[in-house]
Amino acid sequence: MREQDYAVNNSVQAEQLEVSRVLRNTYGLLALTLAFSGVTAYVAQQMRVGYPNIFVVLIGFYGLFFLTNKLRDSAWGLVSAFALTGFMGFLLGPILNRYLGMQGGAEVVSSAFAMTALVFGGLSAYVLITRKDMSFLGGFITAGFFVLLGATLAGMFFQISGLQLAISAGFVLFSSVCILFQTSAIIHGGERNYIMATISLYVSIYNLFISLLQLFGIMGRDD
Repeated sequence: MREQDYAVNNSVQAEQLEVSRVLRNTYGLLALTLAFSGVTAYVAQQMRVGYPNIFVVLIGFYGLFFLTNKLRDSAWGLVSAFALTGFMGFLLGPILNRYLGMQGGAEVVSSAFAMTALVFGGLSAYVLITRKDMSFLGGFITAGFFVLLGATLAGMFFQISGLQLAISAGFVLFSSVCILFQTSAIIHGGERNYIMATISLYVSIYNLFISLLQLFGIMGRDD
């Protein structure tokens, strides 16, 4: 009986150590990729580059994402992760220039940045402290993805009053739920690869920031 209890305790301790390792590596890599993304965004902003064709964006993002997933268990996965986040940061440069060129644009950007940091920090802390299992949110994320995809396509073809505001608000909610889900997955064993955990959180933070930019920008125009 004692040997069985000892084995169980060892298993629990090993699981806790693995969770701590993945969390430490994930947040360490996330900080580095966010910083690198900020540098590439600044370079693109200073160069005044234009936003590329949508096909370039899609091919670049999904190509680098699937490459990172394929290389996730090797050191090359780190290189691919930085390539992906650097590419996304470079895309952010022209977006920032567009908002900074608006009246009160600096306040819009700073507010979106502060709110993104607050939301990410608060949601991550909530899951890390409570240790709640958020796996039940998987169905909501799947449904939300298709609803937002449909709304985005509708916005491209139809001029519906208030639709863009609703889409931006929807993406804020969607990204927030993804952060809860992804952080919980690390804690409860759903994700053991820190490279993919980092990329998942990075994409959620990126989408959250972009959506808040759009939301605050629309509200600013209404003023």
